[in-house]
Amino acid sequence: MLAQSQSTQTSASDQKFAKDAAIGGLMEVELGKVAVTNASSDKVKEFGQKMIDDHSKANTELKTVAAKENITLPTDLDAKHKGMVDKLSALHGTQFDRAYMKDMVKDHQEDVAEFQKEADNGSNPGLKSFAGKALPTLQGHLSLAQSDEQSLSTTSKK
Repeated sequence: MLAQSQSTQTSASDQKFAKDAAIGGLMEVELGKVAVTNASSDKVKEFGQKMIDDHSKANTELKTVAAKENITLPTDLDAKHKGMVDKLSALHGTQFDRAYMKDMVKDHQEDVAEFQKEADNGSNPGLKSFAGKALPTLQGHLSLAQSDEQSLSTTSKK
C-alpha cells in the first residue's frame, strides 16, 4: 500500500501549469465538439473526435492528480478561451477546417512546450509525472494537426 504523499509544496509554476492544462483540455474538448459538427473534411471531424476522446481522458487524470495535491482546477473556460470557441463556432465548412487546424497546430505547439517544461522541471512529482505521461499524446496530436493542416492547404488552394 502506498503511503499518502507528505504534503508536498506545490510551486506557483506547478499550480499555473495545472490550471492552464485544465483550461486547455476543456477548450480542446469544446472545440472538438464544434469540429465534429462544423467541419466539412472527414479528417478534421476525426481529429475533433480524437480531441474529445483524448483530452477528456487527460482532463480526468489531471483532476485526480490535482485532488491529491489540493489544487483547485477551473471547471469552465475563461473569457479568452470561450472567445476562441465562439469565434470558431461561427465558422463552417472549409473555412472552419482551415481555421481550426491552424489553431490546433499553434495550440499543440504551445502545449508540447509547456508539458515538456513541466515534465523536465516541475517540482510536484504528481504533476511532473502527468505531464511526462501526456507528452507523447500531445506530440502525436501536433503531428496529426500539422499533417491535416498541410493536406487542407494543398487540396483547397483557390
